[in-house]
Amino acid sequence: MVFQRSLHTPIGDLSIAEEGGMIVALSWGWNPQQADSPVLAQAVAELSDYFAMRLPGMQFHLPLAPQGTPFQQRVWLALCRLLPGETKAYSALAGELGTSPRALGQAVARNPIPIFIPCHRVVALHGLGGYSGGEGVATKRYLLELERTALRKQAPVGDATMERKG
Repeated sequence: MVFQRSLHTPIGDLSIAEEGGMIVALSWGWNPQQADSPVLAQAVAELSDYFAMRLPGMQFHLPLAPQGTPFQQRVWLALCRLLPGETKAYSALAGELGTSPRALGQAVARNPIPIFIPCHRVVALHGLGGYSGGEGVATKRYLLELERTALRKQAPVGDATMERKG
């Protein structure tokens, strides 16, 4: 059974989906079907702290289970290793993963759990590149600046993780 919870944020309403104790999706918009679970309550609390710049190290500690191909899973895992406020060019990340920037970009664009899996941290070689969430590039810029501002105010802690379901 999938449970969903929505919240208001500075980048618009967000809805988080949980299944089997794992976060499986984050989308823009308000879901009229609200339910709660311990994992959703934690996700809402961490997102609220993230936007208030109170999340330690600006890093989430949630069980994530994005559904995708093995290649997409590998890309999303690499995204989770990018530190808050840090950016990496599509071409550099593609080189690390032994793939093309285009294939990497397609996997990044299919990320079902943006923000928690920080696809906003991947940028074009010259500029920010695109972003499919919220208001597009303006949302990407906002998230990066939020992280950089918060990290100037607090010491970084730990690193992002992604757990696989099953």
